[in-house]
Amino acid sequence: MKYFIIAGEASGDLHAANLMKALLKKDKQAEFLFLGGDLMKAVSHKEPLIHYKKMAFMGVIDVLKNIKTIYRNFKKTKKALIAFKPDSVILVDYPGFNLKIAAFAHKKGYKTTYYISPKLWAWKEGRVKKIKKYVDQLLVILPFETDFYKKHGIEATYVGNPVVDAVKNHQGKSRKEFLHQNKLKDKPVIALLPGSRRQELKMILPGMLKIIKKFPGYQFVISGAPSFKPEDYRRWLKNYPDIPVVFNQTYDLLQHSHSAVVTSGTAALETALFKVPQVVVYKTHNWQYAIGKHLVKIDFFSLPNLIMQRPIIPELLQHEFNTQNLTKHLKALNKGPEREQCLKDYEELENLLGKEPVSEKVANEIVAFIKKQKPAN
Repeated sequence: MKYFIIAGEASGDLHAANLMKALLKKDKQAEFLFLGGDLMKAVSHKEPLIHYKKMAFMGVIDVLKNIKTIYRNFKKTKKALIAFKPDSVILVDYPGFNLKIAAFAHKKGYKTTYYISPKLWAWKEGRVKKIKKYVDQLLVILPFETDFYKKHGIEATYVGNPVVDAVKNHQGKSRKEFLHQNKLKDKPVIALLPGSRRQELKMILPGMLKIIKKFPGYQFVISGAPSFKPEDYRRWLKNYPDIPVVFNQTYDLLQHSHSAVVTSGTAALETALFKVPQVVVYKTHNWQYAIGKHLVKIDFFSLPNLIMQRPIIPELLQHEFNTQNLTKHLKALNKGPEREQCLKDYEELENLLGKEPVSEKVANEIVAFIKKQKPAN
C-alpha cells in the first residue's frame, strides 16, 4: 500500500520514522512519499519531498517572513499527493500545515489518519470542527485526549506515547565512551536543551547559560538541535567558550545526565522517561506570552505535569524564568528529597503511559483502517 506521511518537525521525523519501520513489518509492499527528515530518509532510502528544516516556522513574525516558502510548500505537497494517489495520508502533529492538507485530501477523496493530534485541549479548540470534518482516523498519544474528543463527538483511539518507544529502543554509548567522544570531564553533567526553533534559541539559551557559575561541581552540555549548525550557537557562547554543544546525541546526553534544564515540549517528556530530574522553562516575546496566556486553557505547561495532572517538575515561564528561580530549583533537584520525589513520580508517569510498543500498534490500526475502507474483491 502507498502511504503519504507529513512530519514537520524533528520530533515528528523520529516518530514517523519508527512508524514507517512498523508499517514495513506489517506491509512488505509499503511505499512511502513523505515530508520529514533524515530519520525517515534512512528508513525509506528516499529523499523527503520537503525537509522539515524548510517547514519549521514559529510565531506570527516567523510565518510572515517565510510566507512565500510556506505557500510553495503547500503547492508542492498538494501536487505530489494527487500524483502519488496514496491509500492513506498520515499526518503527524504539525497542525498549522497538516489540518490544511487534511482538508485538501478530504476534498480529493483520500482517507486521512491524524497521529499525534493537535493539542486542541490547550488552545484553538475551534479546530476540533476541522478534525471532525476532515480526519477519518484519530490516534492520540495522551491518556486524557480520548475524553476530550469524545466530548466533541469524535472517536479517538489512545495508542500510547511514541516517546516511550523511542527511549526504550535507544541503544546508547557507555558513559566512558560518551565523555571521551565529546572531550568531556568526568564530572556530573547538567544537560541544557534550549529547543529546536531559532526564536527559542534567542529567547531561552541566554537565560540557561546565566546559571553556569552557580554550579562549579558540574559540567554543562548543550544539546544541539538537528535543524541548527555549530555557528548558530557560537554567538551565544562568546562568554562561555568551555560549554560544548553536542549534535545528534540528545538521548546519549540525557542517558548520562544528572539533571537538566529543558525548553517545554516533547523534550520534557523524553527527559522524564530517561529519569533525569529537570526544570522546564519557556520564554517568548512579552506580547506573545500575554496573548497566549489569555488563549491557553491548561493548568500546566509541560507534558509530564499535564499527563500526571499535578506538578511533578518545576515550570518557569516568562518572567519566572530568571537566574534566581532557576538556580534554586535546579539545586533542589540535584540533591535531596525533591530529587527523590521527582524520580518516584517519573516511575508513576511511565506506568501511566504504558509500555506496549506504540509504533507497531499505530501501524496495525492504520493498516486495519485502510483494509476496512477497501471494497472486498
